[in-house]
Amino acid sequence: MKRLELFVENIILASRWLLVAFYIGLGVALALYAFTFFVKLWDFGSHILELGETETILKVLGLIDAALIASLVVMVLISGYENFVSRFDNEEEVHWLGQIDAGSLKIKVASTIVAISSIHLLQIFLNVPTYGDQDIFWYTVLHVTFIVSALFLAPIDRISKKPQNSSGPQI
Repeated sequence: MKRLELFVENIILASRWLLVAFYIGLGVALALYAFTFFVKLWDFGSHILELGETETILKVLGLIDAALIASLVVMVLISGYENFVSRFDNEEEVHWLGQIDAGSLKIKVASTIVAISSIHLLQIFLNVPTYGDQDIFWYTVLHVTFIVSALFLAPIDRISKKPQNSSGPQI
């Protein structure tokens, strides 16, 4: 019976390597997104003399938004691989790798989503005439929801990292 248990455990542990397909896919998606970033940058640069101040700000905010999304993908890609598949062998090159656990990753992802949402909401406010009042209301509600969610993640992560009381039952 113990052999069967070890066999099942080995299969379950080996299944983490299936995540590699997702991380490679994220790397490919990041490369494709980088291409769209350069298309946006080229469009911005080629029309820079024709754009007013508001349009320039909107284009720059779009580029910042793209950079934040790309950073989010990199965080998930590297931290996910490091936490769930295997440690990187060249940790001296990227010394911060071992410092991002699953809880920290959630907080960083939530913070990045709030930043992306903030930029998107700023773009909407700079373009108010093109949006209806109801649209602006719902974008704002969604943004506030992201903020509240992010604010709750930090205390939840802190509570989950507290050491267990040694006299109580361990789960």
